[in-house]
Amino acid sequence: MARNAPIGADQTGMTPTPASPVIHALSAAEREGVYRAIYGRRDIRAQFLPDPVPDELLARILQAAHHAGSVGFMQPWNFLIVRDRSVRAAVREAYVRERDRAAEFYEEPRRSLFLALKLEGILEAPLNLCVTCDPERGGPHVLGRSAVRETDLFSTCCAIQNLWLAARAEGIGVGWVSIIQPAEVKRILNIPERIIPVAYLCLGFVSEFPDQPDLARAGWRARLPLCDLVFADRWGQPPSADLSGALGSVQQEARW
Repeated sequence: MARNAPIGADQTGMTPTPASPVIHALSAAEREGVYRAIYGRRDIRAQFLPDPVPDELLARILQAAHHAGSVGFMQPWNFLIVRDRSVRAAVREAYVRERDRAAEFYEEPRRSLFLALKLEGILEAPLNLCVTCDPERGGPHVLGRSAVRETDLFSTCCAIQNLWLAARAEGIGVGWVSIIQPAEVKRILNIPERIIPVAYLCLGFVSEFPDQPDLARAGWRARLPLCDLVFADRWGQPPSADLSGALGSVQQEARW
């Protein structure tokens, strides 16, 4: 690229015209990295290694989470890092109580399959992380939140997804422990009343990233066909034949 060429200039130093629709696309290698992180992301439970996560690496992952989009730029999240084993043991006890209660929702043989699944790595992972939402951050009138109050929670979930993808890019596994009562998490971690615990996560290096999600491998559920989930203009109206064909093609190409 020519010296002092403007951002977006090509190798000749000339800036592409606005008619070029892919002017802001990432390079092929960069795009491959993004999609690899998306398709290779897993909810990790059984593959955690005991090796500590370096603070510099953890800081990069948290910075990626902090750069998620948020409605009204309210940035409602906080990140509570949990390394103390006694605290994590208390969280796991709360998980076990809720797991045993949840097992009653299923009839045999699905109940036995549920109880046999590894659904957390609270003690195996070197650190846990609770991502919370402060619904009062930004004040009483957050721009863009007047019609949908839950946008604070949606924004926090965007931060969690950023964190998950950045972690995968760094070789760090993440597991979301959702089988636990939020009130128990708040009690154990001394979270203020107004703060909402959105996700209790386990983080750490892993022995492997499985080729498929654990629940798919266990036969609990299969990934739904993308073509069944896309409508055009009105609910239930299928997209064009060309788009339907493209949707089928990318589903075949996707690496889980």
